[in-house]
Amino acid sequence: MRLRDIHIYPLKSASGVPVDAATIEPWGLDGDRRWAVIGDDGDNHWLGEFPRMLSVTARNLQDGGLHLAAPGLPELVVPPATGPRVPVGFTGLDHAVAADAAAHAWFSTLLGLPARLVWLDDPRRRSIDPRHGGLPGEVVSFAWDAPLLLTSASSLRRLDEWIAAGAAEHGEELPGPLSMVRFRPNVVVEGAEPYEEDGWAEVRIGEVDFRVSERCDRCAVTTIAPDTWVKGKEPIRTLARHRRWDGKTWFGVRLVPRAPGKIAVGGPVTVLSRASSA
Repeated sequence: MRLRDIHIYPLKSASGVPVDAATIEPWGLDGDRRWAVIGDDGDNHWLGEFPRMLSVTARNLQDGGLHLAAPGLPELVVPPATGPRVPVGFTGLDHAVAADAAAHAWFSTLLGLPARLVWLDDPRRRSIDPRHGGLPGEVVSFAWDAPLLLTSASSLRRLDEWIAAGAAEHGEELPGPLSMVRFRPNVVVEGAEPYEEDGWAEVRIGEVDFRVSERCDRCAVTTIAPDTWVKGKEPIRTLARHRRWDGKTWFGVRLVPRAPGKIAVGGPVTVLSRASSA
């Protein structure tokens, strides 16, 4: 197996940035999900509720700031966040640092309601929720439940086959292949058997060892087309038919790094151990 793709999401819920190599920190990829958009109540303005967040391209700047672009809005350079601490509604985190006021106005215009951009100054302040496989001392950025999400190219190909078969059964036009972008992975592996990742307990990517904290349950975010930001039926309809248990649908696994290190596209991927139930 090898590492096919790496994606960093500088801003939670915005589009991802493909990179050839990345540094792994205890809380995830360096530069991944350190920024987020919240409402007046401190809760995250997440992609499932605000699909237009996917239209935003966010890139980390060397000085610690953020470059923002979105159709219909002027590009904006956000300086490093030095504002006051503000309450946030993320599990395991009580506050973050407010960004520049111009960023608040930019996102308020984009979403059509009050919004603020915030920065997670120290990811070590946020522990992984034990309900999602977190162990003492493990930390995470603004990502939902684990530092990294891994998906498999062969698993997506199998899902595409299921979707095509279902469309034929329903007399629908045969769809094209789904983009892996819908699943918002950090790392995509090539060369595994379809859904083999379900049974992994530990995996090595390049020089870095990871623990599989849990399988990834999927929500309506995966139904948002990355180019139009419009919600559809797939892939949840088909996942519910072929990959549903415990009342949820599943695709991919969540990873926690054992130690810092570096990974690169093309690097080897090795299964170190498998779950006892696999």
